[in-house]
Amino acid sequence: MTVLKNDRFLRALMRQPVDQTPVWMMRQAGRYLPEYRATRAQAGDFMGLCTNPERACEVTLQPLERYPLDAAILFSDILTIPDAMGLGLYFETGEGPKFKKTISTAADIEKLEVIKPLQDLPYVMDAVSTIRRELSGRVPLIGFSGSPWTLATYMVEGGSSKDFQKTKALIYNHPEAAAQLMDKLADSVIAYLNAQIDAGAQAVQIFDSWGGALSHDAYKSFSLAPMAKIVKGLKRENEGRKVPVILFTKGGGQWLEAMADAGADCLGLDWTTDIGQARARVGDKVALQGNMDPSILYASPDRIREEVARILASYGAGTGHVFNLGHGITPGVDPEHAGAFIRAVGELSAQYHK
Repeated sequence: MTVLKNDRFLRALMRQPVDQTPVWMMRQAGRYLPEYRATRAQAGDFMGLCTNPERACEVTLQPLERYPLDAAILFSDILTIPDAMGLGLYFETGEGPKFKKTISTAADIEKLEVIKPLQDLPYVMDAVSTIRRELSGRVPLIGFSGSPWTLATYMVEGGSSKDFQKTKALIYNHPEAAAQLMDKLADSVIAYLNAQIDAGAQAVQIFDSWGGALSHDAYKSFSLAPMAKIVKGLKRENEGRKVPVILFTKGGGQWLEAMADAGADCLGLDWTTDIGQARARVGDKVALQGNMDPSILYASPDRIREEVARILASYGAGTGHVFNLGHGITPGVDPEHAGAFIRAVGELSAQYHK
């Protein structure tokens, strides 16, 4: 087993002492980097990049060559699971992900089969093992999946949506069928993340991109409950070390206490929640990850540094904070500004860990 040279990220997730606040960025391997765009062009398209373990490894490592990040995250897509279920994922230029088939009836849901990751998504596991080998213990590798609710929205709508009309109609008109869909997706996510852990992922994150679109009760039933089921089903130790789990619901600040009871080690926060207030609400139950507005990266490096300082001060002294953006870095960001952000976390956070 390769010795991990920098375990700051894993230690912070477990609320153990660290020398400075660890930092990584959601979508850190992405379109804001010219080297990523070049590799994607070579791959032909986005799915060509995802399904080629060597290229997926290449783009996973690209941001680590530029920046002193404390974690790498597997380059893949949250929609690999619905694709493996036979829905036919494809990408329209400028329009985002789409599916050739959609789920619209209880009979459609009945036909869906829980995925077998090694059979259905071998390229993801090959990418994980390839990245772990190439990292050679430099930093930990994060595996991930979409949440059942978020995956369901794409499967029912057939792509992105502003109002989730069809998916909400499903949960309100046919709650039993919707619950069956969430169950099958939760079982698929458990199998998928456990396979990533077996292949070498050292922490995992569940991305609940659209949970914030639900009503209070619907969130608890159709988003949080399936995620809690996933957390319970995950392999929590591998290679002699605990495998921490991060739950991230965009727009989920009002449910932090309930999320903290779901069994994860860390909650991701978007930028609409003050991190100091969040820490007061969840206490010592979980670590917190976040939560700078990605749009701050369009500001000057000095303004970015001020914002980093403000968030660090809001969280305060002690461990349990993983610095991140409140959502993914956007394509138009200047890579130099991303670098200013990451450097600022390293330079300003040590004072909070004495």
